[in-house]
Formats: sequence, C-alpha cells, structure tokens
Amino acid sequence: MTTTTLYGLGNCDSCRNARAWLDTHGIVHRFHDFKKEGLPPELLNRWLAELGWEALLNRRGTTWRGLSDSDKSGLGLNKARRLMLEHTSLVRRPVLEVGAAVVVGFNSAQYDVIFEGAD
Repeated sequence: MTTTTLYGLGNCDSCRNARAWLDTHGIVHRFHDFKKEGLPPELLNRWLAELGWEALLNRRGTTWRGLSDSDKSGLGLNKARRLMLEHTSLVRRPVLEVGAAVVVGFNSAQYDVIFEGAD
C-alpha cells in the first residue's frame, strides 16, 4: 500500500481543497501541518534536491511580502532553504507525497491523474 502524505498549513485554502479532494475520493492520507509539527530539514532537503528551490518557494503570500529586501534579494538554494526553515509558510503548498512522487500545489485534474483508479 502506497503511503500518501499531504504537507501544508491547516488554514491554507489550497491545503483544505486538496484535503477535501482526497477525502471525497477516499484516499487515505496523513496531513502534516507545518505550524504544528514543523518542517524537518531532511524533508526539505529531499524536496529541494528533487524539485529545486524555485518550485518550493512561495513568493505570493503575506510572509514573503513581510520579508526584508535583504532577505528577498540574492536568493539561491542555501538562502531559500534557510528562509523556508525559518518561515514554514514560505513553502508553496500543499506538498503531496505519494510513494516516491512529490507534487507541489493543488490541481484537481493533476490529482485525478495521480490517483487514477484509486476510487
């Protein structure tokens, strides 16, 4: 049986939509809330290696807008990693892990493909 884990924030609309989709489709999953459970550095390292920091860094939210100009400038892997560990809401959400696959963001059509035949 493949393990499905959804990572994000409990009050995030995209995370709520993804959780609702998973529940509606009967997909057994675990929800890992960054605010309650933290973001293990080794988990972030694995995602960064697989997806790259640009795919994971959320530059649309209020946390990003609240950062200093010096934090926002000169971004690279190490700086982005440090910022995401310090401010977990800077991780683009949700992050879905299904077996070895990692998917960032929620798109119902994409989830349909990922879980095809699971209903």
